[in-house]
Amino acid sequence: MIEVALLLSALALAFANGANDNFKGVATLLGSRRLSYRRALALATVSTAAGSAAAMVLATGLARRFSGRGLVPDAVALEPAFLLAVALGAGGTVLLATRLGFPISTTHALTGALLGVGLVMAGPARISFGVLGASFLAPLVASPFVALVLAASLRAPLLRVASRRGWTEPSCLCAAPEPAPLAGVPRGAFAGRVGPRRLELGSLESCAQHGATPLLTVAPRGVADSLHVLSAGAVGFARGLNDTPKMAGLLLGTQVISDGLGTPAVAAAIAIGGLLAARRVARTLSFGITAMDGTEGLGANIVTAALVVLASPLGLPVSTTHVSCGALFGIGAANGRGRWRMIGAVVAAWVITLPVAAVLGALAGAGFR
Repeated sequence: MIEVALLLSALALAFANGANDNFKGVATLLGSRRLSYRRALALATVSTAAGSAAAMVLATGLARRFSGRGLVPDAVALEPAFLLAVALGAGGTVLLATRLGFPISTTHALTGALLGVGLVMAGPARISFGVLGASFLAPLVASPFVALVLAASLRAPLLRVASRRGWTEPSCLCAAPEPAPLAGVPRGAFAGRVGPRRLELGSLESCAQHGATPLLTVAPRGVADSLHVLSAGAVGFARGLNDTPKMAGLLLGTQVISDGLGTPAVAAAIAIGGLLAARRVARTLSFGITAMDGTEGLGANIVTAALVVLASPLGLPVSTTHVSCGALFGIGAANGRGRWRMIGAVVAAWVITLPVAAVLGALAGAGFR
């Protein structure tokens, strides 16, 4: 019975994760008005599912780490009651934050729950605080600062490239009139007669000034938008790769579901949570943190995807939330349009995530004891 409750709790946590986290990669697309909410959500769902599938091969180290082994003795970590209390503590924290519209870290919530339940069910003397600091807290604290610096630094070079490539203006291939030579024009003929037409490549404005006829219009903005969409998909993939095994790790060693089916079940719950309950957090991420254009959103996504993808095979539990929000903080700092009151509220929610999850997990653990 307790293993069935563990399965249901882990899936509830995955549902909450999808509701709180799925939109983090595509928030820049909605915030810069490049995609509608529905299209952005569809992209987030598909790309996250692809990352979840890849996690079965590429991120097994994260699944083992978030099963609790190494942080508490194996005998405790393998107890279904321990894992159930962790799932309840983390899930309750993420659901509360989602209801309030705050983008918090499921990784942070899991870490807090592992600590709180471990203190109750294993005792302080049996907690490996060295592992907690080096393997859990250090990546969580460092990652948003790294993302902030990288995103702020990348903004100016990307804007220069966009300007030089003409990403902000459509171009055209047009047929420009070439005036006939005036020498030898018969009397009475129109001196401004138009001769052969020549092909020119330029902006629509310059073609219009020369009286040219557009033959083919090319919108480089579409190239930038395509890159932006690809980068958002990369963030979704990275999120699925990094987050899915953390929740699937709660199911390792249980008899109610085989190890091979744990990850697909978690991935499905993540997708459902994102489709049904992502709107409040999506609004905060897309419009509450900073105003941005498409090029700035592209830079934020490049930084987020790169950091999370690099961390996953190394088994580093960085938070997609902290990285993606850190990148948005960097954009807001660089363009001077950051909404610092909301940023402060988001950071405050991050600070209390771990203690809230620890308290909820400890209460659940005490109840099971």
